[in-house]
Amino acid sequence: MTVDPREPLGVVAVGPAGAGRANVLAALLDLDAGMLTVPAGSWLVVRHATEASRSAYVPGFRTPFAYRTDLPEVGPALARPPRRVELSLPEPLLKHYRLVDTPDLSSLGRAGTGVVLDAVGRAGALLFVIAADQSFSAAELHLLAEVVDSPVQVFFAVTPGASGWTSPEPAEAPDGTVVDPITVIVEAHRAALLAAVPGLAEARWFPIVEGDALALRRALVGWASDEGLERSSLDPPDVPGLHGRVPVLPEPGEWSERLDRQVGSAGRRIRQHLALELANLHLRVVQEIVFGTGCAGLPQLLDRELEALSLLATVQCDHAVRELVEDIGGRLFGAPLPEGVRRRITKAVRWGMPDHVTGPELERVLLVTSTAGVASLAGPAAIDALAAYPTVPRTEILPPVAVSLAGGCWQHWRTPANADQSAARAWSQRALREIELELSREISRRFEVVRLSLGMVLSDAAEHGILLA
Repeated sequence: MTVDPREPLGVVAVGPAGAGRANVLAALLDLDAGMLTVPAGSWLVVRHATEASRSAYVPGFRTPFAYRTDLPEVGPALARPPRRVELSLPEPLLKHYRLVDTPDLSSLGRAGTGVVLDAVGRAGALLFVIAADQSFSAAELHLLAEVVDSPVQVFFAVTPGASGWTSPEPAEAPDGTVVDPITVIVEAHRAALLAAVPGLAEARWFPIVEGDALALRRALVGWASDEGLERSSLDPPDVPGLHGRVPVLPEPGEWSERLDRQVGSAGRRIRQHLALELANLHLRVVQEIVFGTGCAGLPQLLDRELEALSLLATVQCDHAVRELVEDIGGRLFGAPLPEGVRRRITKAVRWGMPDHVTGPELERVLLVTSTAGVASLAGPAAIDALAAYPTVPRTEILPPVAVSLAGGCWQHWRTPANADQSAARAWSQRALREIELELSREISRRFEVVRLSLGMVLSDAAEHGILLA
């Protein structure tokens, strides 16, 4: 995981069902836990604002919907569950960091866990909430093991179990010392964790007794203060090569032909990888239809898988384009490229891309319809509605890849009359095939636009002998 210093600080709360995550977050904010209610499968993002508001971000719409916890439905906003609900509050604590609540880990699966890890890496802190009578599952230990070697700070909160703590009163050990039962429970959880993930020995643990989260609140504020200073040092206002003329090397070689070859190779490699991922995704979907939640659970599973696939495709495209800029730009201006020169090339390429786009906009959402087709919705606001964890303005050349399910899929497969497993399997196969074809065309189109725009920028530099952008 790498930290983008422009990302706002956040604390992502995860854990098993029944652990009382909402109660812990409510204690941190001194709120009623009912205010943190969201539809099943949706994320909650609590952020600072001068006026309180609650909005639901639903794929397929460009604008968020007002969301109320006291109503079972809010018109078209809940034709399908929102990807996230944002609660804005004038709470001073939220000036330090955002608070984020995720769905129960048991409901996320492999794909959802990947989305959580992406959000945790960007936010900076993970708050794992577990009850006194619960134990760590294999999936939870796997998620925690993934953050061991990252800069993410991990905190643990232990809440009372279904019957409270083991004993309401301290006990006395044989040697006469007083043993606090709550401390015993916390240490037992910690020992169980370290037996599987020893790298988290430095993580701090906080029992939440009678709704008191003051110690946890202080620890999170202390982390945010240190993390904020560290991130600000990662993004200096001036970097080498950001200003002035950059001369082209005397003999840059056949860079144009190399650009053509690398663009073709990168696009082909990503298309093949996504095709393989979609084939594996199809197997998981069929398994869930036959042996899992059946037809009713198909939309939630497929939507979560497509969210993870979108993140994967976006990361792969960003990495490939950065390599193109580094390699081809380095042949003209010298390798490795200074950070300022790389930023100037990126800005110039992005500025020139609209001149080379044919067909639909690159900033668009691909929506799977109830007929197993793929529709599209253009615009950055439509893309933002797909994010479970809010994004910051991108500095990469290409916009993110965004794939989701339209609300009609939920309406169709959650209807009791549409419970035919064979029909669901056939529908999912057609839908995934359409996604593969659309993504293949989209990846090819994106890399062709990058090839033309990057080639134009570098040709202009080669002609003048300097980078003027």
